[in-house]
Amino acid sequence: MNSLAKRIAVFASGRGSNAAALYEAIKQGEINAAVVVVLSDHADAPVLARAKEWGVPTVVVERKGFDSKESFEKAMLDAIAPYEPEAIVLAGYMRLLGPTFIKPYEYKILNIHPALLPSFPGLHAQGQAVAAGVKVSGCTVHFVDTGMDSGPIIMQAVVPVYADDTEDTLAARILPEEHKTYKKALALFCEDKLSIKNHIVHIED
Repeated sequence: MNSLAKRIAVFASGRGSNAAALYEAIKQGEINAAVVVVLSDHADAPVLARAKEWGVPTVVVERKGFDSKESFEKAMLDAIAPYEPEAIVLAGYMRLLGPTFIKPYEYKILNIHPALLPSFPGLHAQGQAVAAGVKVSGCTVHFVDTGMDSGPIIMQAVVPVYADDTEDTLAARILPEEHKTYKKALALFCEDKLSIKNHIVHIED
C-alpha cells in the first residue's frame, strides 16, 4: 500500500458488485487507496464473503439491534474507528445516513446512484426512469449529505433508455457504467482533485 493511499471503508448491503469493481481497480493501481474494512447492515450480505476473499476485515452492524437511528449510527462509527478510514464509499448501502454519521465525515462519503440526479432519487431509480419515458438515464457519483441522493454531484455517465426496456434491462445496461464512473470519481477523490463551492464539485486538471 502506498503511504499516501487513502484508507477507505466500504459500506454495502448486498452483493457488492461496485465494491468488487473498486477493489479490483485499487489492486491494479488505478486508484490510490486501500480498502481497510467492509461494513454491512446485513449479516448474510454476499459482499462480506467477497471481503474475506480479499483478506479485508468485515464488520456487521444491523439496525434491528438498536432502539434509535442515532445509536445505530454511533455504533457504526465505533465499529470502523479502529481502522481509521479517511473516507467512506457506499456501494449499494441501502440506508439513508443521518447527521450523527455524516458530520465526522462531511464531504468524505461517496455514493453511486443508478440515475442522472437530481432526477429519480431513492429506490428503484431505473424503474422510475422507465415509467417516466425518459430517453436517457445513467448513473451519478455524488457526495452524501443528509438528504435523499441530494449531495454535490461529482460525475455522471449517460445510458440510453429503449422503448422496450424494463427496470431490469435498464439496470443491467447502467451497471457497467456505474463501475467505470465510480472508479474515475474515487480516483479523483483519492488524488485530492475535488473541491466543493456553493454545492458544486470542481475537478482540478
